[in-house]
Amino acid sequence: MTTFPAATILGYPRIGRNRELKKALEAHWAGRTSAEELLKAEAELRQANLARLVELGLRAQDASLPENSSLYDQVLDVTSLLGAVPARFEGRRGLELHFALARGDQGSAPEEMTKWFDTNYHYLVPEIGPNTPISYADDRYVERFLEAKNWGYLTRPVIVGPVTYLALAKADEQAPEGYDPLERLPEVQAVYATLLSRLEEAGATWVQFDEPALVSDNLSRTRLELAEFAKSAYTELAGTSNRPRILVTTPYGNGLSALPALASCGVEAIHLALGLGALPEPGTLDLGGVDLVVGAIDARSIWRADLAQTAALLEKAKLLGARSLCVATTNSLQHVPHDTALETWDDPELDANLHAWLAFADQKVGEVVTLAKGINEGFDAIAPQIEESTRILRERATAPGVVRPEIRERVGALGESERARAPYGERAAAQDARLALPALPTTTIGSFPQTTDIRKARAAHAKGTLSDADYRARIEREIAEVVALQEKLGLDVLVHGEAERNDMVQYFAELLDGFAATRNGWVQSYGSRCTRPSILWGDVARPKAMTVDWAAFAQSLTDKPVKGMLTGPVTIIAWSFPRNDLGLAEVADQIGLALRDEVEDLEAAGIAIIQVDEPALRELLPLDAEDHADYLRWSVDSFRVATAGVRPNTQIHTHLCYSEFGQIIDAIAALDADVTSIEAARSRMEVLPELAEAGFDHGIGPGVWDIHSPRIPSVEEIRSLIDAALGAIPAKRLWINPDCGLKTRGYEETLASLSHLVEATKEAREAL
Repeated sequence: MTTFPAATILGYPRIGRNRELKKALEAHWAGRTSAEELLKAEAELRQANLARLVELGLRAQDASLPENSSLYDQVLDVTSLLGAVPARFEGRRGLELHFALARGDQGSAPEEMTKWFDTNYHYLVPEIGPNTPISYADDRYVERFLEAKNWGYLTRPVIVGPVTYLALAKADEQAPEGYDPLERLPEVQAVYATLLSRLEEAGATWVQFDEPALVSDNLSRTRLELAEFAKSAYTELAGTSNRPRILVTTPYGNGLSALPALASCGVEAIHLALGLGALPEPGTLDLGGVDLVVGAIDARSIWRADLAQTAALLEKAKLLGARSLCVATTNSLQHVPHDTALETWDDPELDANLHAWLAFADQKVGEVVTLAKGINEGFDAIAPQIEESTRILRERATAPGVVRPEIRERVGALGESERARAPYGERAAAQDARLALPALPTTTIGSFPQTTDIRKARAAHAKGTLSDADYRARIEREIAEVVALQEKLGLDVLVHGEAERNDMVQYFAELLDGFAATRNGWVQSYGSRCTRPSILWGDVARPKAMTVDWAAFAQSLTDKPVKGMLTGPVTIIAWSFPRNDLGLAEVADQIGLALRDEVEDLEAAGIAIIQVDEPALRELLPLDAEDHADYLRWSVDSFRVATAGVRPNTQIHTHLCYSEFGQIIDAIAALDADVTSIEAARSRMEVLPELAEAGFDHGIGPGVWDIHSPRIPSVEEIRSLIDAALGAIPAKRLWINPDCGLKTRGYEETLASLSHLVEATKEAREAL
């Protein structure tokens, strides 16, 4: 085969249409299945996915099928390939080692976890120092290829590229100051060369290396610097004898700046995400020796493509003079659900509209195949599909609820006074007088473990088999137990536990106008963790109070303050599938106004502390630096719309987690929350010097317990983190809390860990 396949996708959802991988992983971790049974279940899922892609129109024998499967995380897979294992995991092998790196164990903390570029997917951060072992250590990519070949499919292995892998790595604890993991690129690319040779021997014709680092301004190296690293690495890899052809992708953003370097290094195909950046001018680059793989279908969006507009862009791409033009997605489809056919909505009109408007992974494969036909046969050959797309987009624009003039007018009337509170010093004094909290107040982030019993009750209520009265009684019983438990533990500020919430975004989406919740729209967040992003399809309003009754009930059970718990505008957008027909700044203000109404109702109900979580604030930071200022302006503004309507003695909290905070320190301060809790346990308080250097002077709660790992931290471990925090934050502003909510943890580990947290805090108070 001389050119790249005419139609492909960069990756397919790997969790399974029915979350088969999630169930297999959790059964194995619980000790109910062996390693062999887990691998068998994963292989069956991969085989089913390949069969489905062929059914949808991709070809079985021309490498158009991507092999992007992973037992946990694609970056962790490269760590396994390289054998780049931190010394603390010495002695572990196979799956035990793989999952210890991801989840930790009682002997060792896991690798740090953070967001994959501007998505809600989490990856395991490699720890690379000058002495980290790097050699060919894992044949998993070859084994998967051979297994698929045995099933009758010639797949294209998908691997995180060497430059992105090292650009995302952190220096390990033994590395000298100023050390850059990219110094190990020659050794890493040597392992990749070995992998290429082994894949060639196995019969692979193409391999895909993903290099999203080349489109990001949010890393320690500039795009141009990383492009030079890529040019060096791929020139070497392209020179490997006896290798498959190489496709280098630039997903998630504008790869135009990397195109000259990639076009000159000898790889056979380059991917460029159409619509995420301008095309180069015809004749400015010599692309005659490469296949241009055009990311024509947005794999982050769940909306049907505008085929007329996309066809016009593809016509322009034809003028670039590439050896061939191939149609693909902008990135892997792992960020969208499997299939709209798995969904129904109770409202018949909305159900019909959404089925027409939406395109999940399977539908996007169909769009890629359709556009490839247009490239190969002329766009007249797909005229009926283009006309249908245009008609549906026109009907969507005029559908009821998509535009509500009264909501647009309310947003238009917002001024600076609606986004400002009294000075922080005045507020802090008023809150101290009202709350009378001890030094180093302890609290949790919001949710408590969601038991099987609670999930069953919620499901039964949704199905109508549990009455409103019985459901309310069951939730109130759970709230009472959670409040009593926190009082027994000795926490200072309590939460109601969020037993009524299926998800911190979906719960609100189900109560706000303009949203639709899916039933089976699962996407992978990390490992076995899946979420169901809601669909934000119209203008947003709050028909009635959403959390006030639950918060007020919890507060009636105790003299200690109970936090009201809300999710902020940016996170609701980031963890939903937002509309693509209205600017996100206006969408955020619509949500901010709905939350403002809720915040004011909570205050009127006597709630003294209200937390508005924004864990996705850093996540949505654009990859292009030129877009940062505008994004940070509107994201901060929407939070302040939601929170600025309360009195000075009402304390506003927010929570941010699992992100690199350095670039948004100023924005965190600009939120003007009275207390900000942040992830800090896995990184061992790395963010605190940055906060101190930036002059952050509000309350801060750096997490002292990493809840994304099942291990229970000791009193001594938590105390060491508290002491580290006290080295950067004055005690009068320091709060003690876990990294994140406790929804995914079990009660046994939660009780033990919180007991240790309270005990460590008592010791720290005595030492003040």
